[in-house]
Amino acid sequence: MKQTRFRIFPMPFHSLLLFLIWLLLNNSFSAGHLLLATLFAIIIPWCVNSMTTERPRIQKPMLAIFYTFRVLKDIISANFTVAILVLGPLKKLHPGFVAVPLDITSELGITLLASTVSLTPGTVSAEISEDQKWLYIHAMHLEDSNALIAEVKSRYEAPLKEIFGC
Repeated sequence: MKQTRFRIFPMPFHSLLLFLIWLLLNNSFSAGHLLLATLFAIIIPWCVNSMTTERPRIQKPMLAIFYTFRVLKDIISANFTVAILVLGPLKKLHPGFVAVPLDITSELGITLLASTVSLTPGTVSAEISEDQKWLYIHAMHLEDSNALIAEVKSRYEAPLKEIFGC
């Protein structure tokens, strides 16, 4: 549960951003606009602070960087694989769905996993079960569903679990 305590600036970055945007939009540094910008920078974050959810923190930033490069490499190599499959005889394609059991628990982690799968050409995240225990993936060419599940879990899910500690 999120611990609440009184702070003048519960969301300091957002307050600063609101302050600057107000002044830039009005193109004025007059006393009235400075006062309004300050009021907005204090009042708006107070009003929306209770609506925010706690986000998981990155526990291993270097692993996050390596993960990003791995995904970029996979996107590039998958583009070539998909191009070869599409340029070949279409009757050799075997599309299919696979259900990947999820071990990752954070909503952000699940979202990043689903996004990673969708970014990689040849696969797309079709749905996440309501209990967030399964990720349904459609593959353009599915030869071995167990191999795809193992690859998603080891190549993408395991690093995300480690990055966010969940």
